[in-house]
Amino acid sequence: MPRSSFRTPGGQEVTAVTASEMREVDRVAVEEVGLELLQMMENAGRVLAGHVRDVRDARTEDGEIVVVAGNGGNGGGGMACARHLANRDVPVRVLLDRSPGELTGAAAHQARILEAMAVPRTTDADRLFANDGPIVFVDALVGYGLSGEVRHPARDYIDRMNHRPDPVVSLDVPSGRDATTGETLGAAVTPERTVTLALPKTGLEPPTGTLYLADIGIPATVYDRLDVDYDPPFDDHDWVELER
Repeated sequence: MPRSSFRTPGGQEVTAVTASEMREVDRVAVEEVGLELLQMMENAGRVLAGHVRDVRDARTEDGEIVVVAGNGGNGGGGMACARHLANRDVPVRVLLDRSPGELTGAAAHQARILEAMAVPRTTDADRLFANDGPIVFVDALVGYGLSGEVRHPARDYIDRMNHRPDPVVSLDVPSGRDATTGETLGAAVTPERTVTLALPKTGLEPPTGTLYLADIGIPATVYDRLDVDYDPPFDDHDWVELER
């Protein structure tokens, strides 16, 4: 595996992986070690929610959160984040790139929980983006699995987020950015902060905004089985800032 890496502020190297390598990490974690996708998604959503609250407190004080979510693991993580925010009485709405009935797997599971909680979910982008009050956007549209140019309506959502002055926090990889090469695939979110999961992705170099790594509970044995150099970078927190 390539030995591209990032560093913590203390100088510890953290191995970066390509999209295909991260896919193998997820596969081994689930199929060989026995972690459940929903376990990792829960950890991702909880850490992400903490970062979103931090950005909100610093920039908007009383603004609402809009989670822009797609299908798949990235959208599911964003919706888990929405639940953690709602649990703390932070005003949050979810903008979906498809109707709830079209969601599948873990994303559909997370959407059903939000429905039971009465967290607002909509596909009406015009109404949300017309809001002139302070907003923090959570970009959970597309994760490391993106191949080919981003399609509508996700591309429209990306363009609209980029044209607002509000801060954006991206989950794992800014939507529209190739996780391996960093190439913009049609259009890409330009976040203030990115919270990447488990290991940084090679396509995050150079990072857009501040980059953080979130601990989602993957044990070191997974990386050992894949010959990935790994020394846990997490100390007192479930996240660590990364730099080049």
